Amino acid sequence: MQEFLQQLTNGLAVGGIYALIALGYTMVYGVLKLINFAHGELFALGAYLGFTLLVTLGLSDFMGGVGVVFLLLIFAMGLVAIAGYFLERVAYRPLRQSNRLAAVVSALGASIFFQNAMMLVYGTKALVYPGGILPSVVVSVLGVEIPLIRILIFASSVLLMCLLFWFIHHTRTGAAVRAVSLDQGAARLMGINVNRIISLIFLIGPALGAAAGVMVGLLYGQIRYDMGVGYGLKAFTAAILGGIGNIPGAMAGGILLGVIEALGAAYISIAWKDAIAFFTLILILIFRPTGLLGERVADKV
Repeated sequence: MQEFLQQLTNGLAVGGIYALIALGYTMVYGVLKLINFAHGELFALGAYLGFTLLVTLGLSDFMGGVGVVFLLLIFAMGLVAIAGYFLERVAYRPLRQSNRLAAVVSALGASIFFQNAMMLVYGTKALVYPGGILPSVVVSVLGVEIPLIRILIFASSVLLMCLLFWFIHHTRTGAAVRAVSLDQGAARLMGINVNRIISLIFLIGPALGAAAGVMVGLLYGQIRYDMGVGYGLKAFTAAILGGIGNIPGAMAGGILLGVIEALGAAYISIAWKDAIAFFTLILILIFRPTGLLGERVADKV
């Protein structure tokens, strides 16, 4: 029982990271019906910017503990949000009236550009996040020793997801996002600036991905320039599990995928971890092709 709870807590932490990345995919698809294949690289960029703030700028020398983690998240999210904004302006907006294939090719090109840029700037070797940022504290729950970092990552992920859900469903701008998701033409007739809403989506999604990137660096201690491919694929799988374009579905799908991976690695084999996750996706698509919660983001506004 204790081993099960230990793996469950690990799965919840990793699942929270998957969910944050998946939200970027599902928000863009919900509004533009486009898969942003460069989103995984924006997640990796967030991890590298966090490393730069910690090591190059020496942020960890000025303060430590939860405070430095909070600043890391804020700065990384802000910088990657700007990168996401310019990505939309340069790679997607000029092709918005073109066929879908052109946008897909542009997304793949942007992905290659970001990955190679990180490789040239930071090198091909894995970089190690400095240790000791958070105290090595464990919390005992039902006899299970849970590292503090797992609790903070899961709690931060849930908090960010709840803030996004509140923003989408309880603010005027969120209502505009839902309106644009349903019908861009009708939204324009209602006086909504569609371009501004789409830009907002490309600010929020990459920012959440950047937060996930920093969390990966803190949890595992090292990052690579090509890590966006693997994590991006897992997060895309999570978005499909929950229902692509569905924000609560992306949250549920990410956490479910993380738990399945952790339990599969513990009770079957760590070598089969990825295979188990994708086999679960296949089963979901066979028996419920629209995902666990369906594909739609919004109801009537």
